[in-house]
Amino acid sequence: MIRVVIADDQAEVRSALRLVLDAEPDIEVVAEAADGAEAVLRAEELRPDVLVIDIRMPRLDGIGAITRLAASANTTRIIALTTFDIDDYLFGALRAGATGFLLKDSEPRLLLDAVRAAHRGHGLVDPQVTHRLIDRFASLSPSPATEELDRLTPREREVLLEIARGLSNAEIAARLWIEEGTVKTHVVRVLAKLGLRGRVHAVIYAHEHGLVPRTR
Repeated sequence: MIRVVIADDQAEVRSALRLVLDAEPDIEVVAEAADGAEAVLRAEELRPDVLVIDIRMPRLDGIGAITRLAASANTTRIIALTTFDIDDYLFGALRAGATGFLLKDSEPRLLLDAVRAAHRGHGLVDPQVTHRLIDRFASLSPSPATEELDRLTPREREVLLEIARGLSNAEIAARLWIEEGTVKTHVVRVLAKLGLRGRVHAVIYAHEHGLVPRTR
């Protein structure tokens, strides 16, 4: 059972999200929060598997809450949710430590996919903004590669590069002529060696450090 906490300052939004999530046999909403400060308290108290949190809230906004939880020992995976398709929200949430990012008008199925992906340690970003995410980081001047990169084997570097290009495990397996199970093992090792919270952060890392060839 995937235990979820919902945080949104609008009661009707929380109710709608609960309706979608609680209808699934493998998902249980264990608590709700009306602002970021309460979301942090519920996450620390209940240690849910996933926190679905709105970006714009009173007292403490979603990015502030994500930052606090990411800096603690809390292992809850976080999905940022917003009505506004604004770059600062997207990049702020992901940099703070969110595993996924969804718009509130996303299809219910995408929310369920994001929750399940987060529970497995993977990230899911709404397809409506994925290309902008990659374009934004591709346009930045890369920072020097870190010492962590030296820990990767040549194959793990290849897998990291394919992740950064947006390929799924199945697509990476086909491209590199290896088994999909082997790809999953490499992905887990890459994330662990680089200290990344999920697949989305691997994309950010690769682009920030100039590992992906520039296309423009």
